Amino acid sequence: MRAPISTVAVSLFLAAASVAAPVSAADPVRGVTDNEIIIGSYTDLSGVTAVWGVNNNNAWRLAFEEANVKGGINGRKIKFITEDNQYQVPRSIQAANKLINKDGVFILVGNDGTPMNNAVMPEQLDKGVPNVFPLTAARSMYDPYHKLKFGQFASYYDQMRAGVKYFVEKKGKKALCAMYQDTDFGRDIMNGVWDQTKAMEMKLIAETTHKPTDADFSASVAKLRDANCDLIFVGTIVRDTNQIVAAIRKTGWDVDIMGQSAIYDSAVAEVPGGITEGVYAMTPSLFANPDDPRPAVQDFVKKYKAAYNKDPNFAAEVGWTAAQMTIQGLQNAGRDLTVDSFIAGMEKIHDYKDIFDSPEYSFGPGQHHGSSKAFLVQVKGGRWTSVLPAALGY
Repeated sequence: MRAPISTVAVSLFLAAASVAAPVSAADPVRGVTDNEIIIGSYTDLSGVTAVWGVNNNNAWRLAFEEANVKGGINGRKIKFITEDNQYQVPRSIQAANKLINKDGVFILVGNDGTPMNNAVMPEQLDKGVPNVFPLTAARSMYDPYHKLKFGQFASYYDQMRAGVKYFVEKKGKKALCAMYQDTDFGRDIMNGVWDQTKAMEMKLIAETTHKPTDADFSASVAKLRDANCDLIFVGTIVRDTNQIVAAIRKTGWDVDIMGQSAIYDSAVAEVPGGITEGVYAMTPSLFANPDDPRPAVQDFVKKYKAAYNKDPNFAAEVGWTAAQMTIQGLQNAGRDLTVDSFIAGMEKIHDYKDIFDSPEYSFGPGQHHGSSKAFLVQVKGGRWTSVLPAALGY
């Protein structure tokens, strides 16, 4: 991993004119030489979402290293460069500037964060650099359609709409509330909640917002408890989820809480003292615990632990699947690798089944969103457990 970036950027490509990309006239495809493909990523290695960024990036790197050991992709080895964005927009902008204009990457993969991707993508796409399977389920990763955007997951929007519908129709919830980050990420989640409640002729009775770095939620919890909520939707990630749930349980309030895939992590399920016991989440795929007996899963866990001295979490599994599909797309592109051939190679991926029994992923011309299915899960006994056998929709 690279050391954290110390300078805050104020414009994505401010230095573009003065930084020479390593692509020459004799080698016209950015990031592709006769024996190498340069792939980049900016992700959180040391910030508030590092438990996601580090593990996801580890899995991408492990997959690329394994492909290189096997001879590479159509005769080319992958050079993978990662920059730490600390889950901050300015650092993401600076990182993308370096990766695209200095390192000359062919594609960017696994970029962490909804606000970060939204800030970077306009200039990135203008430069002709595909954005592949970012570490976010925001709709903007694939909608509106752009030939250079590939989204992996069922969106937060779809996840939350399905969850709202289930809890209202099947569980009889009526006093709906929300706590969410006041960011693009949080609002994308809440768009699903707001649209589904509107469709069901309902309204939230109370909601609160917070910054990703906030740590004191006592006043917000008091507001929602006074409103007599019977279900709280959370537009949160790992750390703020744990802090919010702890603040709620500290008051003795046993209200139901439902989040989305950004909280679907062992770091939420395994909080000491069982604080998060009973918390719900919607997720586009199911986590395979490290002791899962399936041979393919055990092989992945063994390789990951050997490389990083720890078990993979959900973000790592997501990264492994994303990397495998990216490798497949590069292979499908053939030896004559260009952005267009890569896009065509990705669009040839149909009904892709990963080793974790996630929903099948399919792409095609005009369709760069891999899956729209999501499952309802709940923390039971310190583990995320499926509530229903089938995925939900709305």
